[in-house]
Amino acid sequence: MKNKETENKIEALLKELTLDEKISMIHSAEFFRSGGAERLGIPGISMNDGPMGVRNDFEPDKWVTIGSTADMTSYLPSNSAIAATWNRELAHTSGAVLGREARGRGKDMILAPGINIKRNPLCGRNFEYMSEDPYLIAEMVVPLIEGIQENDVSACVKHFACNSQEYERLFVNVELDERTLREIYLPGFEAAVKRAHSWALMGSYNLVRGVHGSQNKWLLTDILRKEWKYDGCVVSDWGAIHDTKLAAESGLDIEMSVTPNFDEYYMANPLKEAIKKGEISEECVNEKIRNILRFMLRVRLIEIELKEQKNGKVKAKAVRVPDRDPGCVNADVCHAFVRKTAEEAVILLKNDKKILPFKPSETQKLLVIGDNANRAHAAGGGSAEIKALYEKTPLLGLANEYGGNTQVKYVKGYYVPRKKADLVNWQESSINIEELNNDTRKKSGYSAEEKKLIKKLKDEAVALAKEYDKVIIVGGLDHDLDVEGKDKENLKLPFGQDELINAVLDVNPNAVVAMVSGSPVDMSAWKDRAKAILWMSYNGMEGGAALAEVISGSIVPSGKLPESLPADFKDTPVAKYGDYPGRKLTAAEKKVMNARLTQRFNEGVFVGYRYYEKEGVKVQFPFGHGLSYVDFAYSGMKVEKTKSGFNVSVQVKNTGHVAAKETVQLYVGEKKVSKENPVKELKGFDKAEIKPGQSKTYKFKLNAKDFSHYCEESGKWEMMKGEMVIYIGASSADVRCMKTVKI
Repeated sequence: MKNKETENKIEALLKELTLDEKISMIHSAEFFRSGGAERLGIPGISMNDGPMGVRNDFEPDKWVTIGSTADMTSYLPSNSAIAATWNRELAHTSGAVLGREARGRGKDMILAPGINIKRNPLCGRNFEYMSEDPYLIAEMVVPLIEGIQENDVSACVKHFACNSQEYERLFVNVELDERTLREIYLPGFEAAVKRAHSWALMGSYNLVRGVHGSQNKWLLTDILRKEWKYDGCVVSDWGAIHDTKLAAESGLDIEMSVTPNFDEYYMANPLKEAIKKGEISEECVNEKIRNILRFMLRVRLIEIELKEQKNGKVKAKAVRVPDRDPGCVNADVCHAFVRKTAEEAVILLKNDKKILPFKPSETQKLLVIGDNANRAHAAGGGSAEIKALYEKTPLLGLANEYGGNTQVKYVKGYYVPRKKADLVNWQESSINIEELNNDTRKKSGYSAEEKKLIKKLKDEAVALAKEYDKVIIVGGLDHDLDVEGKDKENLKLPFGQDELINAVLDVNPNAVVAMVSGSPVDMSAWKDRAKAILWMSYNGMEGGAALAEVISGSIVPSGKLPESLPADFKDTPVAKYGDYPGRKLTAAEKKVMNARLTQRFNEGVFVGYRYYEKEGVKVQFPFGHGLSYVDFAYSGMKVEKTKSGFNVSVQVKNTGHVAAKETVQLYVGEKKVSKENPVKELKGFDKAEIKPGQSKTYKFKLNAKDFSHYCEESGKWEMMKGEMVIYIGASSADVRCMKTVKI
């Protein structure tokens, strides 16, 4: 990635900087801006959250929003929703919209995407992440980053690494074996660095093998810098640094935090004093400055100008790039792209007797039940919050989709207690562990008045459900549960939703259930009774419209689950191996690490479907599952051996009467499955639209890496030998074709 002429300019400008100026560039000067060197024309780097759109702006040193309409922006589908499309082109488009709007808001770095493995379904931040599968993450994050960085703005892929829970997130230590690290937790980041060339990366809060991720030399220097040859900019998570020497001597470049005492940060005055005392080499800072200046050149924040002086010396300074991409916010074309992604992110989990779609011409009266039908989600979730220009709720989407010829009636159905209003922004106390671990949900039970209201809402919904032949129940979670800083207690649906859904199904067995959630929920109380179930993560400003289009049939659903949906936490590998949320440290451990809890990822590589298939554990819906309004026939699977691996193809026919998209998934596994390996693993997928009655040939290429596992003894990837099976299917559990090959 390096260019000799560019590196020479960087060195020339580096020589002009004083130690004070260098120090100013490697830590916050504002909550979302690093410091600069005004004398030499070097500005600070302007950063902003987030994964679902450009977050609202705050005062430079107070967690107080600017309070104007200037930071209203497009609300994009979450990373979970993007992954549910299984569509690389839509991932790229989503990135392009995010990057364009970040530049339109004057940002140099957008703190996205989040690609941590969905190891634990209780993790409050799962909605920000993509998948339980490293291959799917890698394939979707590469085009997403490439789309962002088309706009003279950088992605910042996060959180590196092994960040899988919010409980004690700042002080939980993670231990795991090297194979698990290499096969499960690093591939997405490696793809982001090597294939997408992400110009920035964010460290994590948690510790890995005894050292905080954002100051972990083994992660940030040995693996990231040396092994992967990364020369981009590494920033800490906000408040993730705890030691000046560790931070300075790691591959970290910029320290960010949530408190306004910027000059007191670990990489500010404390680092300066340590350098003066000879405790830390100034070369550590120089390397950070090189990475920062290289970052600035890549996003075209500056150009470096060299001028020869009369004495023959060359002076360097930074100058503004006048034709840098200005970006754009809230363009109609961007909203159209957001809608396309949202449409393919809706997943049809079940459709017995094909009761969906509800065609508008056949729907005179439509009853919509549920708080989530009328709830906007953009403004919650933590740092993913958005001040959306608009957000179409499912109720608004349905009303618009069906129009004036259909009577659309809404009732709330279930009661959601209002969260007590915070006097300050949550982020002001986000590094206070006691505040983070405090569960604000009502635990003392409901008052007599609330109990009356709960009964009234349910009775009203049930009474109306008897009268309407078309009923939609929209439930799930919200951002009081899917939220940064706090894990969920269990997978149960809150607010009495199970009771409501069952009561409605008692009087109207054809009622359709739609779940809005960023992580699995237990649907077992009514899953077998409901004839049709839809699933949607937080799906952006057009999410309600997309759901309505699928319900009406104007869009044929094509989303697939990017994660398994277990019914109960006890069914998960995290629960079985019993190390969540972590144990307290021993006296010896306390002496060597700055942690409060430690846990080992005892399940190893058996995360998600790898575990459920291996152990024969039944889930509600499997990884990769998603139905259509048409049926697809798979046939004619062919495998051709090549010098580098295998070419695989399969014919898929649309046997229905409308055009529809199908995602074909390719998995690889041993014919005689060994104890240490999963039954099969995703190694390819493709999505295409097929016209009614026509067929499409899906083609895949497999290479040696696709048949390899990481060997801890040799420290290398080693190819398996013997008979292997190539599976082609519509999900991990719905295998349509398979062939055995010999390695």
